[in-house]
Amino acid sequence: MSDSSVLRHCLFPVAGLGTRFLPATKETPKEMLPLIDKPLIHYGVEEACGAGCRDIVFVTGRGKRSIEDYFDRSPDLEALLESRGKADLADLVRGISEMARFSYVRQSEPLGLGHAVLCGRTCCNGDYFGVILPDDVIVSDEPVLAQLDRVRRAFGGSVLALEEVSKEDTARYGIVDAEDLGDGVFRIRDMVEKPNPEDAPSRLAIMGRYVLSSSVFDHLERVAPGSGGEIQLTDGLKSLLRDEPVYGYLYRGERLDCGTKEGWLRATVTMAVRDERLRDIVVEVLEKEGVI
Repeated sequence: MSDSSVLRHCLFPVAGLGTRFLPATKETPKEMLPLIDKPLIHYGVEEACGAGCRDIVFVTGRGKRSIEDYFDRSPDLEALLESRGKADLADLVRGISEMARFSYVRQSEPLGLGHAVLCGRTCCNGDYFGVILPDDVIVSDEPVLAQLDRVRRAFGGSVLALEEVSKEDTARYGIVDAEDLGDGVFRIRDMVEKPNPEDAPSRLAIMGRYVLSSSVFDHLERVAPGSGGEIQLTDGLKSLLRDEPVYGYLYRGERLDCGTKEGWLRATVTMAVRDERLRDIVVEVLEKEGVI
C-alpha cells in the first residue's frame, strides 16, 4: 500500500433512519432531501469525484432504494426530455449515472458508524479510501476530501477533517488531542467522543470527512462494541493509532450542517441567497412576512 497511491474509493454510510426529519423521511431517505436543486447525497458524491474517486460505495439499509435509482440510468426520462427538445436536461440526468462507478452494500442492523465502515471492506480493502458523511455539505474551492488526500500523500497515514469549535460545542463531537505540525496539519495522539467541555483535550473536532488506511478494518473487527452494541469509528481509529500515524487537517471551506431541520433550513436559505435567480424570492418572502 503506497502513500502515493491514487485515492479511488469513497464510502458513504447512508443506512440511518433520519428520525430528526420525520415524517418526511418515513419513505424518503434523509440523504435524498433536496438542497436547492440537488439531493444532499449528490453534493457528497461531487466532492468525492472532485478528489479523484471513481468508485463510490453506499452502505445502505432498508428504504434506501431511491438512492440507487437516483444514481442509475433513467432511459425513459432521458428519451422523454429529448423528445421535447430538452437535450440539455437529458444530458444533465444522464450525467448523474456517469459521475462514477456505484456499488451498494447492505448494513442489515444499525450497529454504529464503525460497523457501517466495516461493511464496506470488500469494496475498499487494500487501498486508502475516503469516507464522507453526507449530512454536512461543505462549500470549498478545493474539495475537502482532496485536501485530506494531499496531506495523506505528503505525510502518509490516515487523515481526518478537523474544525475548531467553541468549548461548549466540544460535547457534540469527537475531539482530538494532537500535536500541531503547522499549516493546519496535526498529528493525532488521542481522541475522545463527545467529552464534557471541561474535560476536552482541545477544541479540534472531527468532522465527517476521512481518508483512511485499509488497516482500519482489522481494528474495527477487534474493538469491543459500545452502548447499544454499536461499533464506533472513533474506537477503531484509536486502536489504529497504536500501529500507524493518524493526522488531522483543519480543512478550508464552509460547512453547512444539514443533519437537523434547523441546519437544513439554514443551509437552504444560505444557498438560495447566493443564487442570483433565487435571492430576490427570499427577500420578497421576508419582506412580505414583515421580517425585514
